Amino acid sequence: MKQIKTLVIALILFVGTQINAQTKVAHIDVQELMTSMPEMKTAQTQLDKIKEQYDKEYRTMVQEYQTKIQKYEQEAPTAGDATNDARTKEMQDMGSRIQQYQQSAGKELQQKEMDLLKPILEKAQAAIQKVAKAKGFEYVLDATNGSGVLVANGTNLLPDVKKELGF
Repeated sequence: MKQIKTLVIALILFVGTQINAQTKVAHIDVQELMTSMPEMKTAQTQLDKIKEQYDKEYRTMVQEYQTKIQKYEQEAPTAGDATNDARTKEMQDMGSRIQQYQQSAGKELQQKEMDLLKPILEKAQAAIQKVAKAKGFEYVLDATNGSGVLVANGTNLLPDVKKELGF
């Protein structure tokens, strides 16, 4: 009987401590952190330059396409059927090349963006983990708008992570 009392008391104490143990949760706006990192500004400048190069090339291709269409439309009544057919095929091919260029440029730009942002994101995540561990947080939620965090009244790690990153 004495053993049962001891077991019940131990069980009550164990359950009581488990109920009182609270998980420490913090939040951080990862998007705000990333946009404020100096490396992000450098990466964005590089991406803007690359995008401008792609846009310039695309505009040149479209301008050339439109110029040829105007020229061919003016010459069509006097050109023979064989010439008009060849020009129609040429313009279809040119239109396809423009579309292919636009798609490949978009993919290349997206890949370059991923290549540039991956080390920045890893650095931010490492800093978040380091600060969270140092402050004893078990979970850190992303409080970026639209991330699913509806109320973020708890501890905000953004200032501490910025300090950890040196800005």
